[in-house]
Amino acid sequence: MAENVAKTSSISIQIDLDANHLPMKMNWSATDGGINDSEAAAFLLSIWDVKEKNTMKIDLWTKDMTIDEMKQFFHQTLLTMADTFEKATGEHLISEDLRDYCYHFAEKMNILPSE
Repeated sequence: MAENVAKTSSISIQIDLDANHLPMKMNWSATDGGINDSEAAAFLLSIWDVKEKNTMKIDLWTKDMTIDEMKQFFHQTLLTMADTFEKATGEHLISEDLRDYCYHFAEKMNILPSE
């Protein structure tokens, strides 16, 4: 029995590579998000493979992305993962533990906002 699909949406990422196949420029679009050809410096894509019961992933960043930007990118991504995990599972306590680790990460990476 086929599922009734009310709509199809797409997200696309275009990556310009140099001669060594390293990302030089990335742009992305999301039809439902109103994002069209927006520039990006990095992305982390994780997809759960239903058949393999395993995570497939792609991690890319441009060669011009700074170390400081990468630290902030990871910090913000980890915080988002805590929020997403809590929303998906209802596991509040372990999500708080992950947020605590995010604070520790930011402190060790010296990216906490100045007071």
